[in-house]
Amino acid sequence: MPQKEEGSRDIRFWPFMSAIFLGSFISVLSSSSITIAIPEFQRYFGAELSLIQWTLTGFMLAMGTVAPLTGYLGDRFSFKWLYVAALVGFILSSVLCGVAWNTYSIVAFRIVQGAFCGLIMPVTMTLIYQLLPRSRQAMAVSLWTLSAMLAPAFGPTLAGWLITLGNWQWLFFFNVPLGLVAVGLAVRRVPYYRLRVPKSFDLLGLVTVVTSTLSLLMAFSQSGTWGWTSGKTLALFALGVLSLVVFIVRELRTDSPLLDLRVLANARYLVTLIVSSIITISLYSGAFLIPVFLQRIQGVTPLETGLILLPASLAMALLMPLVGRVYGTLGPRTLMAAGVLLIAGGTYALSHLTPEISHTYVLWWMLVRNVGISLSTMPASNAGMEQIPPSLSGHASSISNWLRNVFGSFSIAIFTSLLSTFGAREAAVLMKQGVTEPRQLQLFAFVESINDVYLVATLITLAALPLSLWVRPQPAGLEPSPQAR
Repeated sequence: MPQKEEGSRDIRFWPFMSAIFLGSFISVLSSSSITIAIPEFQRYFGAELSLIQWTLTGFMLAMGTVAPLTGYLGDRFSFKWLYVAALVGFILSSVLCGVAWNTYSIVAFRIVQGAFCGLIMPVTMTLIYQLLPRSRQAMAVSLWTLSAMLAPAFGPTLAGWLITLGNWQWLFFFNVPLGLVAVGLAVRRVPYYRLRVPKSFDLLGLVTVVTSTLSLLMAFSQSGTWGWTSGKTLALFALGVLSLVVFIVRELRTDSPLLDLRVLANARYLVTLIVSSIITISLYSGAFLIPVFLQRIQGVTPLETGLILLPASLAMALLMPLVGRVYGTLGPRTLMAAGVLLIAGGTYALSHLTPEISHTYVLWWMLVRNVGISLSTMPASNAGMEQIPPSLSGHASSISNWLRNVFGSFSIAIFTSLLSTFGAREAAVLMKQGVTEPRQLQLFAFVESINDVYLVATLITLAALPLSLWVRPQPAGLEPSPQAR
């Protein structure tokens, strides 16, 4: 049983959920609001998209890099105080982002902010699975996911409003009062407990997982510039894969692993982990490309972009509690399969964009995509975690959030690289067709490259369909086991 301080033995569901809800919300808000601001950063700092997109890519990479530390740090210092420390660090890094003076400083401070955000999501997920009874976990995960979905719902509109009425600095200063409230709720509403104390820190595991993540991300992000077969790209791929192999071998052999990979022996957890990673790739394809298309090609303002995306984001957020209620009746397989089909359908429709396409078309198919994301995200998370023992839930949530953030970073890097690669190819095709006016050539080539990327994203999404159909309903009364299916 968890060791608790006096007075924290009885957990009140709603006060507890309010404490982790706000922290999760501001963590994801810091990611979703920036997508609208990327064109504004380009104008303000005079930077190329390939550089300024690191305000998002670097943020996501930092989230993924620190996520493997969550299990160890939570066991060492308790998940309550790790959560509080992450919130405090998030507040301070938000202030630093707000006072950034050039492109490199805003990227650097965003990476620091991402590191603290990377602790918040896995910590809050672990708190749910270690403190709440199993009968309340599905609803709790729905509310936890809702906090992550409300941020994309309001983030773009809020960002557009703040940029239009003030400037981009307020995107970061806005986090400070919310963060202070989150700290107060966490101190009062989250109980102190520890399930186990780690024997030692796995430094080799940390070094190899960070090396692997950084090498692979750099290879994907720079492949469009260097070329997929260049020596630098191939060397980074080789280093990344080798470091990953060393990391896996190390974690399976050491007595105190940074990430306890035994949870991957649970086939159900492994499959849903793959589905979650694919959904993440699909999510970021829309979140990254559509704002750039609307502002760069159609010339709409940041506020207008947020308003165009608001209905789709709201629908995604408001469906989450309903998904939590029907999860026990419909089961994860039905919800995930339906969600994947909707995501794929909406993504395919967005591969037919033109410079003159209506905002209604974009809004509708983003709505279809986001409904699919809403149907599939919580079931994919909960279906795997519900069979993991509480003592391993910290490591399982760390792995889940690590891979989710890493694939989010990889997807942005890959999509940016593919935009460059496809753009050059489409420009060559258009020139052969007689399009020679520079601006027109650039415009149509860019739109066609976005369409090509969305077609690739559609194929990736469809790969999750057979995996979703494989997941069976959880048998009633089954005790969690790392070997259970």
